[in-house]
Amino acid sequence: MTSNDFHTAAGTVAEVADAARVAELLGRYLIALDDEELDEGWARSLFTEDAAVAFPMSRHQGRAGLAAWHRASLAAFARTQHLGSPAVVSVEGDRASFRANVLTVHVHHPGEDRPPLFRAGTLARGRARRTPAGWRMSELAFRVVFVEGEPPKRA
Repeated sequence: MTSNDFHTAAGTVAEVADAARVAELLGRYLIALDDEELDEGWARSLFTEDAAVAFPMSRHQGRAGLAAWHRASLAAFARTQHLGSPAVVSVEGDRASFRANVLTVHVHHPGEDRPPLFRAGTLARGRARRTPAGWRMSELAFRVVFVEGEPPKRA
């Protein structure tokens, strides 16, 4: 028996390690939205080339342009904060699925005629694949559970 054959309540040690790596992708994604430069390197570190990301109001297909798409979405706000629950991850070989609750606070730009905050509770669901570079998200979608305040006006 090798250490990778050891079974825990959640699976083998290797499966548990893979699940932790997949969960970390979502955590890194959420933190980056609020605190990092979203560039092509950021997108490569988190997403597969054919990744699909769906927000309640828009969707992007493919890693190309994904960072710019996120920057444009975030530009509607002065600041944001994304808080995620621990992700529940299911690993099957080189593929995984995950879900987590996400609470977001969006701060409107000063001087807008609306309450300063827009809050949303969402359920994040996604899929990830093991690639030569490590685990990467191939699908990420958010379903709105509740909102408080006013979303930004569409251009």
